[in-house]
Amino acid sequence: MTDVSTTDISLTILHETTGDGPAIERLLERTFGPGRYAKTAYRLREQVPHSLDLSFTARIGTLLVGSVRLSPVRLGETKALLLGPLTVEPPFRERGVGQALIARALAEARGKGHRLVILVGDESYYGKCGFKRIPAGRVTMPGPVDPARLLVAELADGAFEGVSGTVRAEWES
Repeated sequence: MTDVSTTDISLTILHETTGDGPAIERLLERTFGPGRYAKTAYRLREQVPHSLDLSFTARIGTLLVGSVRLSPVRLGETKALLLGPLTVEPPFRERGVGQALIARALAEARGKGHRLVILVGDESYYGKCGFKRIPAGRVTMPGPVDPARLLVAELADGAFEGVSGTVRAEWES
């Protein structure tokens, strides 16, 4: 459990449990709507379950206000994690909830020996957590993705050196 004090709220970050699933799905429906299923990253996530030990919820008291998930993927032949979806209840946005969830997920992944995390998102937001744009053409996703939104975070120095290829869902063994 991690307690984080953001600008004006007391936030608790916990590992996601199987019991959190329905509440997270309702939150995703409210924040992203049904169009989320057409996105390339969602299509990948449908092929492999997210890792509960690397996925987290944010709560204020007992109220679920955010969630982040990590799923196993491969970049070519290299193991990596796909971050997302990251979601925060609209009234609690811009208070550090999303950043706190990302920081906790990346720290946990690093602690478990993972080396790379990718996502599709805005570099201006995710760059605050160490994500950088992947050079065009180096990594592709199986579907339409704006290459400027394909980002990577190295959890170990040099982990992205020499990595290239197509992102695909990867079952954990």
